[in-house]
Amino acid sequence: MTESIHAVPGAVLHRLISRRSIKIHHWNPLPPSPIRSPPPATLSLRRPGASLRRDFSSLMASPAPSLAPGSPFELNDESDFDSIITPDGFLSVLGFGSLLSERSARSTFPDLKNFRIAVLRGFRRVFAHVAPIFFERGIANEATGEVSSLSVEPCEGEFLIVTVFEIKKEGVPAFIERENEFRFLAVYPEYLDGISFTNPAVVCARYSDEEYFHIRCKGGDSVLWRSYAQIKEGGEMMHKKGNKGTFFNQYGRYNIQKIWRDDILPCRVYLRHCVLAAKNLGELAYDNFLDHTFISDRKTSIGEYLNSTGSGIMEEEPPEVLKYRYGG
Repeated sequence: MTESIHAVPGAVLHRLISRRSIKIHHWNPLPPSPIRSPPPATLSLRRPGASLRRDFSSLMASPAPSLAPGSPFELNDESDFDSIITPDGFLSVLGFGSLLSERSARSTFPDLKNFRIAVLRGFRRVFAHVAPIFFERGIANEATGEVSSLSVEPCEGEFLIVTVFEIKKEGVPAFIERENEFRFLAVYPEYLDGISFTNPAVVCARYSDEEYFHIRCKGGDSVLWRSYAQIKEGGEMMHKKGNKGTFFNQYGRYNIQKIWRDDILPCRVYLRHCVLAAKNLGELAYDNFLDHTFISDRKTSIGEYLNSTGSGIMEEEPPEVLKYRYGG
């Protein structure tokens, strides 16, 4: 199976290409927010090429019934993750944003193996939740609302070019803890030739504030979810058990009152990083990121955003201490 695609030449910005009409097989595992297919528009952040059209032609058709992937299912606790661990002790992880960059993926998972490109059908990317790490690193702009990170959500007629890699079973608890604002879904990506993976991969999908508060922030000493936080009350640092303590530890200390929102914009440094990561994967991944990733209104694609409100983002350099981490 061929999993590589041609690299994109450097001079790709500010070129025009006509948009293609794509029909994709889909399923709808969750009750997502209102769905719409991406509107037709003219972008100036790509280059034309016969190889791109040839690659897309193999992805436009629905998979044959015998090759169609299984339905996704939710992973609610560590025992659910155990059910998709391979016999040799590895978990497949699906990357769609910063994890499109192998360098970025290895900074989080140093021992990952088998980094490769794949296709995920029936999902779109959306910048629709606030990420505390951006506040911690000083790259969130609360005044302009440029605070959002990326997740995926089910959407009819969409498909994503993603990456897949394996991590050791021992790294699963840390992965769950680090990504605890997401809904964990086991999905069946495809190779670029349309054949489904035989073992599912986990993807970080859209969650909700209500579920996060009542499920992730529950009390107890589970390895999965932190249940204690230090809260400053009356001049003293106190340990408080339960929902409010965990939420404060993760979000409240940055004055974040709501996680999942439809009125925020992408963090500029992070968006640039993701676009560069997709570009470095090649033409197909780059075009797909521009067309199938949306800001929180779910109407404006990232390609359109970078040509309008977000113009200039790709020319901005990250802070010096973050240039390697957010360099694509």
